[in-house]
Amino acid sequence: MWIKNIKLKNFRNYEQLDISLGENINIFYGENAQGKTNILESIFLCSMGKSFRTNKEKEMIKLGKENTIIEIKYEKSDREGNIKIEIGNKKNILINGIKIKRLSELLGKINIVIFTPDDIEIIKGGPEKRRKFLDIMISQLRPNYMHILSLYQKTIKERNYYLKEIKEKGKDENLLEIWDEKLAEYAEKIYIYRKEFIEKIKEKIKNTHEEITHKKEEIQIEYISQCENKEEYLELLKERKKLDIIKGYTTKGIHRDDFILYINGKQTDIYGSQGQQRTAILSLKLAELQVIYEEIGEYPILLLDDFMSELDKSRRESLVSHIQNTQVLITCTDKLVLENLKYLEYNVQEGKIISIGGKQNGKI
Repeated sequence: MWIKNIKLKNFRNYEQLDISLGENINIFYGENAQGKTNILESIFLCSMGKSFRTNKEKEMIKLGKENTIIEIKYEKSDREGNIKIEIGNKKNILINGIKIKRLSELLGKINIVIFTPDDIEIIKGGPEKRRKFLDIMISQLRPNYMHILSLYQKTIKERNYYLKEIKEKGKDENLLEIWDEKLAEYAEKIYIYRKEFIEKIKEKIKNTHEEITHKKEEIQIEYISQCENKEEYLELLKERKKLDIIKGYTTKGIHRDDFILYINGKQTDIYGSQGQQRTAILSLKLAELQVIYEEIGEYPILLLDDFMSELDKSRRESLVSHIQNTQVLITCTDKLVLENLKYLEYNVQEGKIISIGGKQNGKI
């Protein structure tokens, strides 16, 4: 799988861009705020239907312009494809020229794994960061997952609204059962998806981490949920009904799921050093890459946003050893030299790609 061409119109700081990419490693270098990350954002957008940087889509439209167009041509082992996204007063997504009705129709067309410096928050941040990691991976491989998750989130919103109505206006508590039944049905399905993929990650991350640390560290991942089945969750909602009414929101559910990483039996977010945490993230993302490869028979596209600068020489070498058969897009502030690898270089300045070159070999 690889992206052949990217066209941008009025996207972020790009007025017009038409660029072809190499099948292997593509390095975009230049000073900060020149437009490097915008390239990766456009790919993420065409893969997931949304940005990894903002929830406000109009922020992606170039200042002073009314709309933006992002178009990507890609190739898989069995077919070629074209994805076009138009954002203005409304958002349109077209696949091979045909407008789609549901986001799930887009998911899985272009598979990606993204590394950013903020990924350390998957370990150090709150549970929502870890759920987001799972949601991005699973939805690419099981498009219906995102549809069910969306239904669950919509139902939670409706239930929370009614909880406030009970508290403030004395509405009938028994009517909560309408939303409870729906929530439990969706929660069970989401749990099954998440449990399946946590199990897939478990084996991959263990082997990868042992390799990166030369068997000095053992990593484990533990999934935490209180919604393993419909009946259990219905009972939990019943038990917490009074508390939910007092608080005005649903205090337990699949929207509170989490997972914990342990290194040598110790919780990484609490006891892990900064180096251990970065290695754990590297292992987690490389495990994600392997899971996607095993699922679809092709390596996903790797997006490395200023990530190489976060790694020491040993971790860089570990990462490079895993990307031999993968299309990779790397952003960095300075030229990056990779040993014994073929790659293309793109110099980015003020929303323009001003030079393109290629390298056959080098040293990290």
